[in-house]
Amino acid sequence: MISEIDSGQWGILILGALLVGLAKGGIPGVGNLTVAIFAMIFPARLSAGILLPTLICSDIVAVLVYRKHAAWDHMGKLVPWTAAGIAVGYFMLDKISDTHVQLIIALILMGMTAVHFYRKSKVAEAKASGIADPFPHSLPFVATTGVLAGFATMVANAAGPVASLYLLAVGLPKYAFIGTMAWFWFLANVIKVPLQISLGNIDTDTIQVSLLLGIPAALGALIAPKIVRFIKQDLFEVLVWFFIILAGLRLLYSGITQLI
Repeated sequence: MISEIDSGQWGILILGALLVGLAKGGIPGVGNLTVAIFAMIFPARLSAGILLPTLICSDIVAVLVYRKHAAWDHMGKLVPWTAAGIAVGYFMLDKISDTHVQLIIALILMGMTAVHFYRKSKVAEAKASGIADPFPHSLPFVATTGVLAGFATMVANAAGPVASLYLLAVGLPKYAFIGTMAWFWFLANVIKVPLQISLGNIDTDTIQVSLLLGIPAALGALIAPKIVRFIKQDLFEVLVWFFIILAGLRLLYSGITQLI
């Protein structure tokens, strides 16, 4: 497989891997481009298998860098539901097309974003009256977010924005947000490896490409913290929301154009 990739394609893939690392290291939004970049070179399902070990390389670096910042209570609530969503995605992967996957994830992102901003106005009213907001900690919200994140990551490696919705809703500060995401996705991605192998998306050929791309991915994860410290909390949250909405619109547009 390595010999089949030309120099121009390697350049694109290395850029995508570097963006993976920057995203894992805490820079909002840049990772949203990676799925599209890898899908430019490989078929969608194969690209998910090639990308997964690359993601894990950057996950390991991010976990080491932000190991003290994880909010374990929030992650503990989310992981079991995410595992259930991964299982759903695994069994549905051969039953739905890539186009339908894109549309499903887009509708999830846009729908949950609309709910969040509607809630935000209500929360402001509640806080003014001295009432605590129980919604982000409620079982239906945690379960829904976790299952949707697991499904999206299994079928398309595209669940970062979905998980971000939950962590933003519970109000985690910047470093706790990044550290929790690092540990959360490391665990989720490790769970997915045997499933992707069983689907034939990871084999001895693909793993060679993945590990080579793991080098720029790990480098990006090392560089990112030096940039993150200059991003203020308010700007960080704005950037995360901007790229959540952008990812949803991009997937929606791509899915609709393929159906037409």
